[in-house]
Amino acid sequence: MALIKDLAKKVFLLEIFKGMALTFRMMLSPAVTRQYPEEKRGAFPGFRGLHALVRKEDGSARCVGCGLCAAICPSKCIDVYTSEGADHTKVVDRYEIEVLRCVYCGFCVEACPFGAVVLTEHFEYSDYSRAALFMDKDKLLGNWDKYMAGKKGIEYFKRFWRPLSEDFKAHDDQAVFRGIRK
Repeated sequence: MALIKDLAKKVFLLEIFKGMALTFRMMLSPAVTRQYPEEKRGAFPGFRGLHALVRKEDGSARCVGCGLCAAICPSKCIDVYTSEGADHTKVVDRYEIEVLRCVYCGFCVEACPFGAVVLTEHFEYSDYSRAALFMDKDKLLGNWDKYMAGKKGIEYFKRFWRPLSEDFKAHDDQAVFRGIRK
């Protein structure tokens, strides 16, 4: 019976006719193409777009120059240059990202213990020169001001930055250490 079905498929070209019917149905359905400059699709929450360095409330960068983001980056597109400050603290002299080499994996965001690096939802950036897509510390801080400052940045850290202090609450059935019995 299986031999007869295989022979019928080969002789009558059933797969080809099925494919042509599918193509014909697709030709009659309306197009779903977006006209890009006029119709823009918004970025969904958690989208990994253009990089930014987070500012503290006093306006300085949150980055302390630990270099974990540069160490974990698979494409090695992040360079952090530090020096020693007057009170023997680490000072970030330069923070550079080559955007053209980045694979937007988000490892730098996850590796940063201070929440100093974010990937914004901004995805419409292109240029005719490589120099415009080389981000230094000032450009990255400007990206924070332009795309993530204010309520949007607070909402970002509330939704995507874990663990938060409320994640460490005790539960009713949690074992509690009461002391050593003698």
